Amino acid sequence: MEQQFKEILAQYTDFEPSAITNELRFREDMSLSSLDFMTLLGEVEDTFDVEFDESDATGIFTVGNAIELIRRKMGNE
Repeated sequence: MEQQFKEILAQYTDFEPSAITNELRFREDMSLSSLDFMTLLGEVEDTFDVEFDESDATGIFTVGNAIELIRRKMGNE
């Protein structure tokens, strides 16, 4: 799942999947716009069959945050 997420994320950035670390921040390090971030989340929802609410989205700052949230959602909280 983590590698697949990084492959999806790479489509929205100038980063190769292998260069994406869990510490990278979406806005500051990867220059993801708010629109790109929301589009990314939609694709992640479709790919992993999970659903994010607004409070989930506002708490995601790093790649690691996103991976942990996806894992929790896939475990059906």
